[in-house]
Amino acid sequence: MSTPAWVTRDVPPRVAFALEQAGVHPLLARLFAARGVRSADELDDGLGRLLPPATLKGAAEAAVLLADAITAGQRICIVADYDCDGATACAVALRGLAMLGAVPGSVGYVVPDRAVHGYGLTPAIVDLALARDPQHPPRLLVTVDNGIASSAGVAHARALGLGVLVTDHHLPALGPDGAVQLPDADVIVNPNQPGCDFESKALAGVGVMFYVLLALRAEQRRRGQYDAAGQPRLDALLDLVALGTVADVVRLDGNNRRLVAQGLKRVRAGRMQPGVAALFAAAGRVPAGAAGFDFGFALGPRVNAAGRLSDMTLGIECLSTDDPARAAELARQLDAINRQRRELESDMRLQAEALLDGLLAAQPDAAAAPPALVLYDPAFHEGVVGIVAGRLKDRLHRPTFVLARGQDGLLKGSGRSIAGFHLRDALDLVSKRHPGVLLRFGGHAMAAGCTLAEDQWPAFAAALQQVAAEWLQPAALHRVLATDGPLAAEYFDLPTVATLDAQVWGQGFEAPLFCDEVEVLQQRLVGEKHLKLRLRHAGALRDAIWFGHAEPLPARVTLAYRVGVDEYQGRQRLQMVVEAVVDPAATAATAAVVEPRP
Repeated sequence: MSTPAWVTRDVPPRVAFALEQAGVHPLLARLFAARGVRSADELDDGLGRLLPPATLKGAAEAAVLLADAITAGQRICIVADYDCDGATACAVALRGLAMLGAVPGSVGYVVPDRAVHGYGLTPAIVDLALARDPQHPPRLLVTVDNGIASSAGVAHARALGLGVLVTDHHLPALGPDGAVQLPDADVIVNPNQPGCDFESKALAGVGVMFYVLLALRAEQRRRGQYDAAGQPRLDALLDLVALGTVADVVRLDGNNRRLVAQGLKRVRAGRMQPGVAALFAAAGRVPAGAAGFDFGFALGPRVNAAGRLSDMTLGIECLSTDDPARAAELARQLDAINRQRRELESDMRLQAEALLDGLLAAQPDAAAAPPALVLYDPAFHEGVVGIVAGRLKDRLHRPTFVLARGQDGLLKGSGRSIAGFHLRDALDLVSKRHPGVLLRFGGHAMAAGCTLAEDQWPAFAAALQQVAAEWLQPAALHRVLATDGPLAAEYFDLPTVATLDAQVWGQGFEAPLFCDEVEVLQQRLVGEKHLKLRLRHAGALRDAIWFGHAEPLPARVTLAYRVGVDEYQGRQRLQMVVEAVVDPAATAATAAVVEPRP
């Protein structure tokens, strides 16, 4: 694992003071200021502070298209995606269109099978949507969390006389000349399409669909179907919006934080879809204390597991059913699939690390490792390549692709990146320099996917490494661990933990990570792989745990840690959850960064 440099986040003192004077908790004022918050107004998570739908290009036109279809009683088919963002977006669409007057039974959905159909609105998915009910075919296709790169599928649908509304958040495809290529859909709603002035480019797929529903409701108000007082309450869908937003690991800018905060408030108050409640139960989590961590590491993986190893229909049905008993049964199935996913991931990760160790055998120093990694083995499973790529990326701090053979014989790759290396743009450059190596690709800056022939993977690996060598300066290949410095002794209590847990933390707005030197008094293994610690810190005794680590610590260490609650036999105690360790006496500091547990 690469050795990170430890840095302390800068806290602008005047900003922190102004936030504190505005009534923000002193500790939170410091943490928020270090994360770019400049005024207390930015912390207002009220619905009235959401960016207006009118600024989202295509939303008004989409509203007219949907309002006309609902008025005419047309059948609508939602074309979903097989991850949690796509599943929640589909559930939001199904529930929202029903709330806004769609005739019962007129809105259905279709979701690609990862192994059979690939990604997005392909011609085969169009045909599948029509074949579901040949006597009553859909007249309008609505993509959620996909479609922006589906030119062939959209053209096929239009040729068959279908209307197509694309709602997506991924980056558009680029042509050979570098120009943006958009599908010829009736309407496109995507904050990342050219000419869109919507400020939150990080809106998740489920967020885009929610905004389309807001625009549809406004259009129906304009048509006199109801007034503001009697309109349907779309905020009832925000638990799903929050789940999909966190699970997709999009940047939690101000608008996304408001969406997540509103969703969490509803969950904590017990106002959630039956499927969300069932997933909390299956994960052993308590909705009353819900945090973003629950969405990202408890509920999200269970929904995602269906798309990785089975059929995302299970996830969509769980999130869209109104029957608590059915939701509970589906959540139990998703939980069982997720356990299978964890076992498969563990085995495949060991295989991948063995391949990686062989690759690095002649150059064990991580600094001498290739600037990008591409790993493939015929035994790899397509459903978990993205997870494994993320684990390996964290180990060496390199952009990483893991490839697996699909049912069609082609290799399906999933990649994860590091700061400073735009993965989708890198794939675009590879495709231009080496035409024919990549058959398809798409994604974001930090995560992307591609399809290629098996005999092309060495060429792809070499080409990606060349781009990484050109784009990444040596400093970018060294990981930086950002901490919030020491935590004052007066904040080591359960109310502080509750205060921190009540906030919305996540990608781009990271949870607090404190850093202090401590004396190790006792250490023992629990569960054979976790280090339980008794420490002296600032003159007081503390409990701590280092998950996933068994190696003993020296008598004095500097810890990077979070504060959490250890509950045992009904008793709650504060504990330090160790994320990284450095020995102050070591000549060269070494540290290991630990991800939150799934």
